[in-house]
Amino acid sequence: MAGWSRRAVLRLGVVAAAVPEAGAGPVARRPYDPGAFAAVRRRWREVTVDPAHPVRAARRHLAAMAPTDGHLWPDLPYPSLSETPGRLLAMARAYVVSGDAGLRAGVASGVDHFRRHVYAAGAEPVGNWWHWEIGAPARLLDAAVLVGLSGRPATALGEAVDHFVPPGRLRDYSGTSTAANRVDLCLVTLLRAVLGGDAARADLAVRSLTPVFRYVTEGDGFYRDGSFLQHGTVPYQGGYGLVLLEGLATLFAVLRGTPWQVTDPNRQVVYDSVERSFAPFVHAGHVMDLVSGRGIGRSAAGGEVRARRLARAVRRLAVTATPEERRRWRPLMEGRGAQPPGHRLFPMSARAVHRAPGWCAALSMSSDRIAHYEHGNGENLRGWHTGSGMLYWWGEGHAAHYADGFWATVDPYRLPGTTVSTRRLPDGAGEAWGGACPPFRWVGGATDGRYATVGHHLRGLESTVEAFKSWFFLDDAVVCLGAGISGGDGAPVETIVDNRRSAALLTVHDEDGWAHLAGHGGYVVRDGGGLHRLREHRAGGGAARPYVTLWLDHGLDPDAARYAYLLLPNATLEATRARAADPGWARTLANTASQQGVHVPSAGVTAVNFWQPGSAGPLSASGPCAVLVTERGDGSATVTVSDPRRDLTGLTVTWDRPVPEVTGRPPALLSAGTGRRLTLTFAAVPDSATVTVRTGDVR
Repeated sequence: MAGWSRRAVLRLGVVAAAVPEAGAGPVARRPYDPGAFAAVRRRWREVTVDPAHPVRAARRHLAAMAPTDGHLWPDLPYPSLSETPGRLLAMARAYVVSGDAGLRAGVASGVDHFRRHVYAAGAEPVGNWWHWEIGAPARLLDAAVLVGLSGRPATALGEAVDHFVPPGRLRDYSGTSTAANRVDLCLVTLLRAVLGGDAARADLAVRSLTPVFRYVTEGDGFYRDGSFLQHGTVPYQGGYGLVLLEGLATLFAVLRGTPWQVTDPNRQVVYDSVERSFAPFVHAGHVMDLVSGRGIGRSAAGGEVRARRLARAVRRLAVTATPEERRRWRPLMEGRGAQPPGHRLFPMSARAVHRAPGWCAALSMSSDRIAHYEHGNGENLRGWHTGSGMLYWWGEGHAAHYADGFWATVDPYRLPGTTVSTRRLPDGAGEAWGGACPPFRWVGGATDGRYATVGHHLRGLESTVEAFKSWFFLDDAVVCLGAGISGGDGAPVETIVDNRRSAALLTVHDEDGWAHLAGHGGYVVRDGGGLHRLREHRAGGGAARPYVTLWLDHGLDPDAARYAYLLLPNATLEATRARAADPGWARTLANTASQQGVHVPSAGVTAVNFWQPGSAGPLSASGPCAVLVTERGDGSATVTVSDPRRDLTGLTVTWDRPVPEVTGRPPALLSAGTGRRLTLTFAAVPDSATVTVRTGDVR
């Protein structure tokens, strides 16, 4: 799916896990077991062919075939590495559904024609490697297996596949043979084995999946916090991760009960990923764009299409899942993706998702390990600022807010939540394929599962802009702070409070610093100057959409600018006005380049992002960290701590509050001092560690 620079391949090549006995040379043949392969072919048809697959369209393809040296169909001149094999596969599936012998003959002749003129053993691959090693062979082999291609045409196709995807391609788990790409290569290898009745090659295909089932700590794959990366730096549950899940679900279902059934004990990672990695990013029938890489602009209904694909993949995986897993997955399988209120933080991919009654929000950031954005193959050329703290949010009735032409028409310099330089950038600015990462490490935060504090030490893409940004996620609001905002690009710097695809009534009360967008929600500015606004219709990609943009202008080349505002999803005009008139509802404890923190009495929340050691309100920390304190009405409280930079060997946090007893201790807690104040000493805390205490009088 992606072209790779030599630099990118070498960067990821350090994670080169060898696959035991995987492709040290030509594959040694085991005795051919016709019965076993017949079962695999039968299962392949059962699992991969939808009984409702359209036959009429396939017959039109058959009637339109006009093979020449330059094409199989006149409207698809060669090489046509995607479209021509795609039509042949559609015809093969229609043959399975209908039994039409003409379709079978057309597929057989078409596959051989394409093999002779394009996909031939010895041909020199041009363009993207993926088409030659995954895209074209997967479709050609799939079609060949479905129609039972045999004899010399089958042998010749196998030889062509061997030329582009030799067994040694699976020797190392590195470069372009990781995560989703590895699963695709294993699928190609398995289909090649089925076509040729090669048991040893089928063994190789299954054995080479092993590295995919391991949690990783860098590079491509699944992380324990639920993150999934491809291309080393790009969160990708909505793209490559979905491809990986589809491929593994298919392999598990097709191979069950055969000599090649996938039995690796670590395969549970895949089943766990449904709820850990995929479900959090589904909202109201859409897979969120912040984990969909460069594919966000491919289709106006892209998120909805991805959700349907995910539902199909989970249904297929459910065939080999436990009854309890199937029960829990039912909302996803039905395309609903319903998730309960709460907060999910994904520090290894600089992402966060927050759900509260009636609304949902998601945050996209970047760091020294997560790219600003991904572009490649001519896609997503203006996604420059999608990793600059873009705050997506969905209120009641707005499930498709970021679909329906959003990416084709939105101002790419004014994405909601971001702080950016207005200096113009060229299309495709920054290294392609996720190579453009900022230098700063502090990204992430702390969550108790309901509330969260999240921070982002921002550096702009190809810009001198620097900012310290914090978000405090609550039941009915997000408190947004920014500090230390500086830049020397010779251009103004802005923070985009919001940019809604809407023609709704906008009410602004400049004197009291609030605005309300009917049917969406409210905004209250506490610091940062006046709220600028713009109504416009923007055109692009054959669409035109209305927008309401709200932003704060930090001026030309600012130095230590700051902001503070509240986002109030679903709030009425009256509720917005009331919140604006209540400055004590959320009290800012600090908003500097050293600390940012708030105290929200009604929620019992005190939270601080410590960019540097120090104090803010009742909290102190010995090192950079995130601290979230939640006091409950029953006299208990939780103190949640994390190290977003992931480099502390120890940390001490003090809460200036009487605490007579610690009632719950995480493994990372080394010691706890109670009394008139609470002092907690931790070992390394890269992930959130929560301490439970009892508050009250100390005798």
